Amino acid sequence: MDTVITSSGAMRCHCVRLHRGEDLLLSIRQLAQQAGIRAGVVLSAVGCISQGRVRDASGVSLQDIPEHCEIVSLNGTVSAARCHLHIALSREDLSTIGGHLTEGCIINTTCELVIAELPGLSFGVEQDAETGYDELIFAHNA
Repeated sequence: MDTVITSSGAMRCHCVRLHRGEDLLLSIRQLAQQAGIRAGVVLSAVGCISQGRVRDASGVSLQDIPEHCEIVSLNGTVSAARCHLHIALSREDLSTIGGHLTEGCIINTTCELVIAELPGLSFGVEQDAETGYDELIFAHNA
């Protein structure tokens, strides 16, 4: 992972190039931990994977994607506490598949990733009795 951090006023961006064989989600989690990101969003992700794995909207079923695909969209929230990301991938026939990003999306040649930190905010996690999931909570930094 090659990383550059830029600042413009209060905004701080992490510009990362992931390399062949790196796991997309694990790399994002590692970056969030190492950089101490309290609240961030994915601004851009361009690249391709050699294999993928996504979870569907039921929150239960995982689908393996054993083929090369282009990353056409990656969005969501990033913090050292929790990453919640959705990905859309384009297959060789240009059909798309997408879902909740899980471990197992392996970079093929590269992924150019830009994550922006949101100043003054932090993302936390709280168990939600209604959904049954650990859900994102927003907080202002003191």
